[in-house]
Amino acid sequence: MNQKLIIRLGGAAVAVFVLAYAASPLLAARSLVQAAKTGNEQALERQVDFPAFRASLKDELSARMVAEMRKDDRLGGLSGLGMLLAPTLVSGAVDAFVTPQAIAVMVQEGQGPKPDQAKPEAGPNPESKPESQKVRQSWGYRDLDTFAVTLTRDDQPDEQVSLLMKRRNLFGWKLAGIDLSAPE
Repeated sequence: MNQKLIIRLGGAAVAVFVLAYAASPLLAARSLVQAAKTGNEQALERQVDFPAFRASLKDELSARMVAEMRKDDRLGGLSGLGMLLAPTLVSGAVDAFVTPQAIAVMVQEGQGPKPDQAKPEAGPNPESKPESQKVRQSWGYRDLDTFAVTLTRDDQPDEQVSLLMKRRNLFGWKLAGIDLSAPE
């Protein structure tokens, strides 16, 4: 009888651990989105790894800027120079842009920053948002240590922003990256 009880308790403990392990990013992502929607700057500061997020955003914007320069025929031979300067230009803009307020605006509007945007505008009022600009959220694992909150606007379904939450310990998660690529 004691052996069966120990096995059942062990099984229950394993089930609770697996459930908590799998649900922890959902709770962290919900908390991040709620803090962004309410404009709670202290909560956002606790939930974002700013150095990692800035590095990820710099990479994404530099790649987007280089891709746009390659497509632009008007630049001619100057596109190579532009590609060399792009990371420097993006770096300064990102360092000025990434604040708790900017992350809140990103979540509320469902749009990432543009390569030439240096400062966030004032946050929108979610109650006054037209129906055509509603932001849809989808959530899912990218891998065991990366959880994505993907934001898509109804009026721009071909553009999406994926906020990447990274595991920081067994049950802890922080916003540490962004993916601005278009859906496939």
